[in-house]
This record gives sequence, structure tokens and C-alpha cells, in this order.
Amino acid sequence: SAMAQAQGAREELIRTDQAWSAAATEGKDVEKVVAFWSDDARIVPAGAPIVAGKDAIRAFVAQSFATPGFRISWKTLDAAVSDDGTMGYTTAESTITMPGPDGTPVTETGRGVAVWRRDPDGAWKCVYDTWNHGP
Repeated sequence: SAMAQAQGAREELIRTDQAWSAAATEGKDVEKVVAFWSDDARIVPAGAPIVAGKDAIRAFVAQSFATPGFRISWKTLDAAVSDDGTMGYTTAESTITMPGPDGTPVTETGRGVAVWRRDPDGAWKCVYDTWNHGP
């Protein structure tokens, strides 16, 4: 049924987001992490300029991974998929550790929303990814 199909697509999207978080948490393989975004994706980081397109995103991820003490992970909170199964979104709670002004690691929690589009080959790709700082 269409409902079962939609539920299957939603579960697949959650699994995709969790696999993405696992790859990002590992913090080693830039290409593995970048592969989850579409070629035309945009990232809108908290308090920073928009990062548009795969090349800029690759540079952003590589720079993050090269930052001493950098760590990121997130937990998928919710997901929804359009009736036709081509678009979806996930919401997440993230934890990001970065060196503070004096070099000591600072950990912040935040909330994120990712908009996903299904590729013609059926793979979910993130097209718009944004997050802010938690309370």
C-alpha cells in the first residue's frame, strides 16, 4: 500500500541520516561524509556564511576534520517523507566540539533540519542542511 511504502521510505531516510552521523562522528573520511549531500546542496551553519555546492562543502568538511579537537555527532529526532516519496526532511539534535578562543575544546548542542531529495537511483541526498545553537 501507499502508506506502507511511505513508512518504508521514512525508515530508510532515518537510517540514511544515522549512517551519515556515524560517518561524521568517525571524522576521518571526507568523501564518505560529503557523499550524503547532493551536488547542488547548501549548508547553512549557525553564525556562518552559506556553503553552496559540493566543492565548497567538501572544503568545509575537510577544514572541520582538520581542526584539532573537532567532533560532531547528531541524533535523528524525526523524519517525514512526501506522499510521492521524492522529498523528505529530518530533524536532529547535534553535539559539536570545537576549540574555543583559548584553544580549550568547547562543546555546544544544537538543533538541525535537513531537507532530502531522492535521487533517480533511489538514494536519499541532502539538499539543504541548517542548524542553530540550543538553549
